[in-house]
Amino acid sequence: MTLSETYLDYRNLPDFFYSDVQALREPDYQIWYSNSELAGDLNLPKSWIGSEAGLKVLSGQETLSGDKPLAMAYAAHQFGHWAGLLGDGRASLVGDIADISGIRKELHLKGSGQTPYSRRGDGKATLGSTLREYIVSESMHALGVPTTRALSIVTTGETIIRNGAEPAAILCRSAKSHIRVGTFQLAAASQDSAHLKALADFTIDRLFPSAPTSGPERYLHLLREAIEGQVNLVSKWMGYGFIHGVMNTDNALISGETIDYGPCAFMDAFHPGKVFSSIDRNGRYAWNRQPEIANWNMLQLARSLLPLFSEFEESSAQMAEQELEQFSPKFVKAFNGVMARKLGLATGALKNPEVLETTFQAMMTSKVDFTLFFRRLTQIAEGHRPEEFISLFETRSAGKGWLEYWKGLIEKSEISTEDRIAMMRSANPIYIARNHRVEEAITAANNGDMEVFKRLLGAVTAPFTERDDLAEFENPPNPDEIVNQTFCGT
Repeated sequence: MTLSETYLDYRNLPDFFYSDVQALREPDYQIWYSNSELAGDLNLPKSWIGSEAGLKVLSGQETLSGDKPLAMAYAAHQFGHWAGLLGDGRASLVGDIADISGIRKELHLKGSGQTPYSRRGDGKATLGSTLREYIVSESMHALGVPTTRALSIVTTGETIIRNGAEPAAILCRSAKSHIRVGTFQLAAASQDSAHLKALADFTIDRLFPSAPTSGPERYLHLLREAIEGQVNLVSKWMGYGFIHGVMNTDNALISGETIDYGPCAFMDAFHPGKVFSSIDRNGRYAWNRQPEIANWNMLQLARSLLPLFSEFEESSAQMAEQELEQFSPKFVKAFNGVMARKLGLATGALKNPEVLETTFQAMMTSKVDFTLFFRRLTQIAEGHRPEEFISLFETRSAGKGWLEYWKGLIEKSEISTEDRIAMMRSANPIYIARNHRVEEAITAANNGDMEVFKRLLGAVTAPFTERDDLAEFENPPNPDEIVNQTFCGT
């Protein structure tokens, strides 16, 4: 199959779910950076990204099939409030292609210009915001977290006004699907059962083809898989100290992949209530509230799907409740598994909630860097002396006290030293996309310097491999480098 023979599968849905986009033509489209490894995974020819045909797709002029790009329609709850119809106000779908494993992936642009859903926006993005998403999404992929991935950044030759004048750019990202909880909310709000069923069947066929072919169980399977995806995703986020920042229902993908790296960040000093989004004034999307919000988002999905479970409202509600009741126990089990590997313990050791409570309390009280805590603990498991670990705490007694507590847990464990080290090495990264480093790369890029971006990308895409020439990327920020808030930036 050639690229011209591909087809935007999304067009099989009723046109209620999308609108065609008229491509912009900016003065000077250029590839600023591209992901050759991902291009290979997507079965794109080596020469394609740098070609005229590739540039036309990556800048939003055409799709892989030569058809018009489209903007997806969806609704949303934003910060808990119903916002109604939103849609891709600055994005467009330009490709649908099978990767080397035969899994279909969509190519989706961000910053490609106005669409019918732009409202008063210009539909454009800054180079800085696309660079942030590129770095953090590729970091997440390297950490093993389900995520959209960055294929390219294209500069447009235009300057746009955000926090002053900034270069404009377009990000191309890939995902199994960009269907969101908000897409189902839009279908449900239409009160057209044909729209809802068409969307559900399309989503199942694309993402969950093992579902039953008919009956209520087919659509319960969709809800069940979406819940599993969110449990897996958020437990992994939290295990790396990641805070998404905008867990609105339009940013909850049914595929269980992370989307939208605007006001997001990895924590430095640990605090369970840490928030990074400049607009999250009430802490709705704090680190420790992410499971609660993911569960709430799944409730909105379940409400949207109710008409497909049964013709009787009470029966539908009971079916949905049975599935939703599984979220919390599944999350506790998944998160305990994540944290047990980080601590070098068997998952059963965390059935006692005291273990994590004691650990998080010690980290919070002493304002210990989240990533370095587990990195230094891994080194102790490897046989290093504990001084560097203890020095992370505000007082030596606090560090020594928790370390003695951990050693007591280890002594009761049946895991061998060799297995413990292997487990902790694979769970505790050396490099993450630290906020101050991302900002440093953005500042340099806006001044025409790509090297900071390239070095940071090299570190975070091999997060478990220690390299002397990248040692500075392991360190937390100095007091004058701390970034407490992040912004959407588009």
